[in-house]
Amino acid sequence: MKVLVAGTGFAGEGHTDAFRAAGADVVGMVGRTPHVVRDVAAKKSIPYAGTDWAAALETCKPDIVTIATPGGAHFEPIKQALHYSCHVFVDKPMTHSGETAVELTELAEQKGVKTAYAASFRYTASVRHAQELLAAGAIGEPTEVECISHFNLERDIPFGWSHRAEDGGGRLNNNFTHTLSIVSAVVGDKITSISGEVRDDLIRAPIVEGVHNFATRRDFIPKDLNDPSIKWGASNVEWSYTVLAQIESPFAERPVSVLFKHGGLVPRFNDDHIVFYGTQGAIYLQGHYGSGQLSHYGSDKQWTNLPLPEHIAASTPNVPGETEQCWHYMINEFLRDIRGETVAPYPTFTQGSQYQQFIDLIRRNANWTDVTKLEGSAS
Repeated sequence: MKVLVAGTGFAGEGHTDAFRAAGADVVGMVGRTPHVVRDVAAKKSIPYAGTDWAAALETCKPDIVTIATPGGAHFEPIKQALHYSCHVFVDKPMTHSGETAVELTELAEQKGVKTAYAASFRYTASVRHAQELLAAGAIGEPTEVECISHFNLERDIPFGWSHRAEDGGGRLNNNFTHTLSIVSAVVGDKITSISGEVRDDLIRAPIVEGVHNFATRRDFIPKDLNDPSIKWGASNVEWSYTVLAQIESPFAERPVSVLFKHGGLVPRFNDDHIVFYGTQGAIYLQGHYGSGQLSHYGSDKQWTNLPLPEHIAASTPNVPGETEQCWHYMINEFLRDIRGETVAPYPTFTQGSQYQQFIDLIRRNANWTDVTKLEGSAS
């Protein structure tokens, strides 16, 4: 199967490697800047390099496209690819809004193509271990989940797509999408209720030329932030969020309560973590995406570190980096599905459009109740 890649940065190169490892033929790459796309395509030995997506679709005639650009640049390339009946793999966020994500989902369904939405940290080895344990009854019926993370990001990272809602920026698009997918993979994906609050703690960021790869953006932080010649861009997205959700689980009679708490700019004191609590125990995953040590609390009333089962270790792609491992795992599943093999459910445009609609709702910050007029409230 022939694959055309949109994007020349960290994700574009990562998707290229993962599709090749799964047996696909990467035939072309498209980027915004001519010399950059030529250089990256040459580095990755990709035969076609260009800046015109429509021309690339016509020339390369791909079976699959993979979208590895910021979320605000997803809608038109996906829509054009669907016109050619291509299968689509898209990195999160799916688009910049719920409305456009729903439109693409409906179009993909009309075309009858396969889609994949890469909220992919659900495929870390420890999350897959937790999934097996919970399904086997290791904590009884799940009752609640707690997802806590503090990233302590540098406030002076150069202004770019991550600061703009219209470009797919914000912590909901780039953190919540992963944690929601992780929780859904373990306890169930029927989300029935959601409520949330967001806050922009950043306000502004320095505008710096030359930033190309998201993974190296820290290298461009200005040495002197008091330099009067520096121009500043205004942030219009959240850097902190608190979200509550209820999920119907096939493993529980009552809905599971979930807390998602993320501070993008604040330091952590104890470990970030994801914890699944149940009527007979709990499963603790270390790390903001639960990719660290798994610990189990059971009938002995003790926390015990559990080793990774051999079959899960063996199925984890042997590549450096958790992000890359998850791309490799998910893309392999996606290609197997396209080939007609039986695979476990994976996130598709259905989940991608659902998540974008959730984000739209949370960002409205319309969940507050004014209590200042209640009896006994302080004047």
